[in-house]
Amino acid sequence: MSDLQKASQKAQEFRRREEEILERAQELFIAKGEDKVTVEMIADAVNIGKGTIYKHFETKDEIYLRLMIRYEEQLADVFKRLDESDGKDRAQLAKDYFSFRMKEPEKYALFDRLEHKLTNQTSCPDLVSKLHEIRAANLDQLAAAIKTRIDEGKLEDVPPYFHIFAAWALVHGAVALYHSKFYQEFIKDKEGFFNFLAEIGVRMGNRRPQKGK
Repeated sequence: MSDLQKASQKAQEFRRREEEILERAQELFIAKGEDKVTVEMIADAVNIGKGTIYKHFETKDEIYLRLMIRYEEQLADVFKRLDESDGKDRAQLAKDYFSFRMKEPEKYALFDRLEHKLTNQTSCPDLVSKLHEIRAANLDQLAAAIKTRIDEGKLEDVPPYFHIFAAWALVHGAVALYHSKFYQEFIKDKEGFFNFLAEIGVRMGNRRPQKGK
């Protein structure tokens, strides 16, 4: 094996281990709460030494932000499919957007908590800037798609952000219900409930027929 091949294999192994660290860390944050999870616990879950974690991530803040960035990049993939569809299946992609946000409420709740933690102070301002850059690009993509639907007469003619933040409010409320110890007792069919909300989300903001027409 050449030195170049060895270097490539080593780089691949580094990336694979990094992804495994992020996956195990996310599972622990959701299961136990991020404040109770230590670097040692993450290392044990990956079956590596604590020092190896620090070869990949300097602080827990970096792990938090890398997870949030990855989440936004996954959402960007949804919008990429929207571009590739050339408008042929926007209704399905709208449903995909709601499904993405609501299919894993525990993950959504985790990132909402982390958002509040990292807004005031973080040791990784560059990663925060990258997160906001990706998020802004996602919002621009979504706003453009909504504007197209407005121009086609399919959605109410209001600023696109009305539609975007109405969708955010629906998802945010749904996740709050999911985690409410009181209300979750009334939601016997959680999967059916979230599917129902996704259907509402797809139709929400549709242009209403004008009276007399």
